[in-house]
Amino acid sequence: MHAIVQAPAPASDLLPGGPLQNNTLQNDTLKNDMLQNDLFQNDLFPSPMLQLVEDEQGGIRYWPGFIEAPLAQAWFATLHAHAAWTHLRRPMYDRVVDVPRLLASYRPGAFPPQLPLQEMLARVGRHVPAPYNSVGLNLYRDGNDSVAMHNDKLPTLADGQPIALVSLGDTRRMLIRAKEGDRRAVAVDLEPGSLLCMSHACQSTHEHGIPKTRRAQGPRISVVFRARAP
Repeated sequence: MHAIVQAPAPASDLLPGGPLQNNTLQNDTLKNDMLQNDLFQNDLFPSPMLQLVEDEQGGIRYWPGFIEAPLAQAWFATLHAHAAWTHLRRPMYDRVVDVPRLLASYRPGAFPPQLPLQEMLARVGRHVPAPYNSVGLNLYRDGNDSVAMHNDKLPTLADGQPIALVSLGDTRRMLIRAKEGDRRAVAVDLEPGSLLCMSHACQSTHEHGIPKTRRAQGPRISVVFRARAP
């Protein structure tokens, strides 16, 4: 249960100018009866499933320990050393700024043989089946790297298909927040070897992000599997 943080994110843990500055966020208390969802008991995951958000397509679900630790460490080391990391810049208002993380992307059928992406795709696909045709990688080098609160753009996603995210390296905290109604955030510490699955529907109702932190923070890689629209 340590993966779910039930206390508000401390203000001292947020850097000035970070995506959560000036917001007062509290985390929803997760009830015991949300830890198992009978509608998805056939996923056959080896570790307990934590239900973070509910909707008709499965909502947002989290499995710590999805990948055994030695394999997760090996995957992290290989991707960190050999993925084609790119440093991007983007316009923001009247200036151009650095994207605060490194990025890489691949398509099934064109995976570099030295990367473990085919094995990762097979594991994810066995447990959260979907016609995944895109793999995006994010490298958060330290606590200064982040991604602002956002949702994936629905026109770019195949209708009704989930997004599956495997975390490797250091643990980082993700915040999940409803767009309307109760705006308090749920915070989940994404542990190495864990899997987070977000439904297509929840991209309309919720947003998620990785805030900056002042804590001592090692590098983390997220490997995100999507079914892109044709």
